[in-house]
Amino acid sequence: MITFFKKGAKTIYAVDADHALSPTEVKKLEWLLGGQRVNDDTLRGTFIGPRREMITPWSTNAVEITQNMAMTGIARIEEFTSTREKEPRYDKMLQRVYHVLDGDIFKVTKTPDPIAWGARSPTARSSASLKSTVSIAVTRYLAAHSSSTARRCRCRSSA
Repeated sequence: MITFFKKGAKTIYAVDADHALSPTEVKKLEWLLGGQRVNDDTLRGTFIGPRREMITPWSTNAVEITQNMAMTGIARIEEFTSTREKEPRYDKMLQRVYHVLDGDIFKVTKTPDPIAWGARSPTARSSASLKSTVSIAVTRYLAAHSSSTARRCRCRSSA
């Protein structure tokens, strides 16, 4: 269950809990986040926030703080910023634009793509190339050092 908190004009916090938050928990979160609970289940507008597939380090720390405040069942807390820009600037690697914040903002529906094996796979080519390079390097090293190693060891023959 997602509960929203608003701080100032632009900051929205989404709290993902496995239960409906009690009034005591809401008060604790309002104190912690410095904002007020939003009574709407859906927020519309343009928001920049973390990709749903990635739990941010900030969220991990915030959840741990709630655990230290004797709150249980909170899985994730993320920060979203409201913007009025038509084409907002943001880090496309870590963030995305949301036009609706609702109960599904952290739900991941994409299944992973299958791993491509075979000669055409860049991974297969890299792996084969690496194995070949390592084999050549090991062979050269052993050839260069095998006679000097045998002399230092004074190995005995079993004859």
